Amino acid sequence: MDDLKNKIGSVAMLLAASANGKVSLIAGVTKDLVGKVKAGELVNVAAAEVGGKGGGRPDMAQAGGSQPENIEAAIKAADEFLAGKLS
Repeated sequence: MDDLKNKIGSVAMLLAASANGKVSLIAGVTKDLVGKVKAGELVNVAAAEVGGKGGGRPDMAQAGGSQPENIEAAIKAADEFLAGKLS
């Protein structure tokens, strides 16, 4: 996540993956945006959609869930959350 953030520059992002019926989420926020959005908040918005929760640092957080069929809803919820925070 840190390497990806460094390559992109100013970014708040969420990555999602599923395997064996489980969901893994990771959120990253560059230091310039941490004042507007925390990675833990972002990852928990998405995790709520996939039946999970998580936590971490303001610049990087992880979560898990058990409903991979809801990954699209998790991404949409994260997108809406970011739109509200960063607009």
